[in-house]
Amino acid sequence: MKRLIVASMRKGAGKTSLIVGLGKALGKPLGYIKPFGDRLLYRKKRLWDYDSALMTNIFGLTDNPEDLSIGFDHAKLRYMYDRAGIRERVLESVARVEFGKEMLFVEGGRDFAYGISVHLDVLSLARYLQAPIVLVVSGDEGVILDDIVFAHRHAQREGVTLHGVIINKVPNVEDFKSAHEAEIAALGVSLLGVVPYRTELTTLEMGHLAEDLFAKVIAGEGGLRRVVKQIFIGAMSVQAAMRHPGFAQENKLIITSGDRSDMILAALESNTSGVVITNNIVPPANIISLAGERGIPLLLVPYDTYETAKRIEAIEPLLTKDATDKIALLEQLVRDHVDLTPFKS
Repeated sequence: MKRLIVASMRKGAGKTSLIVGLGKALGKPLGYIKPFGDRLLYRKKRLWDYDSALMTNIFGLTDNPEDLSIGFDHAKLRYMYDRAGIRERVLESVARVEFGKEMLFVEGGRDFAYGISVHLDVLSLARYLQAPIVLVVSGDEGVILDDIVFAHRHAQREGVTLHGVIINKVPNVEDFKSAHEAEIAALGVSLLGVVPYRTELTTLEMGHLAEDLFAKVIAGEGGLRRVVKQIFIGAMSVQAAMRHPGFAQENKLIITSGDRSDMILAALESNTSGVVITNNIVPPANIISLAGERGIPLLLVPYDTYETAKRIEAIEPLLTKDATDKIALLEQLVRDHVDLTPFKS
């Protein structure tokens, strides 16, 4: 059994996506655990981590998502466990999850220090499990090098093995390698891969949007796999909107009030991925019927247009279990840009 702690210095580096790509590329029976959950979902009176649910769905794991995290709240964990108790819980959970598997991915929290006050930071996990860390980093070049040096020094100080680093979301792979590959090697850190940035992985899907907004889908359920590349707020007149270059964009999302039947109809007549209808105002039946015929989702939310736009802007474009094209792309990116040899031994 090979165990790997997958960590990042900062939120949004792409740990979960790379685990998916690695798991698909390796093709081994794998286990997954995220001891300190930080992307909470509450469904049917059950609490679990989004990434845990995603991994169980993509890889057909039999584990219950809520069992893949020890906890989600700092205060509750501090009350329930001391360091010895946390270590025991981690070892028990790992023994259960890794049974019958060839590889175990242990995903750290949102950053390197997350969970340190409750003994669930990545360095603590690495010590409990005697497992090496794979560091996923992204950002501008200076930040990337800062993160690698910081992680390397702290791993050495704590007697933990830094297995290597994967640089993610890089605009130009060859330029980065020529400028920094030797510098990273000089630190004594293995560069396992440099993965390019792909815009296809940053798009929102209407289904994910509906779930995150707790929206009611009143039409076009069959179009929930549509992707959103542009957002247009339909607060102006239709004539002004038609002249606006943003309205002509493909795969756009329109945000408008339910009493703006003219705007919704104009959206349905153009290349629109979906419409978010604000203020809980249900549009007329003929509009709902037309959206259903064309497979364009209409999402009903109780917020006003400004609040809805703010909430959508804050949504992270997470991978979903049904995004087969993105999952296939992640697998191919890993095959093309990551050295898989260390993961197979």
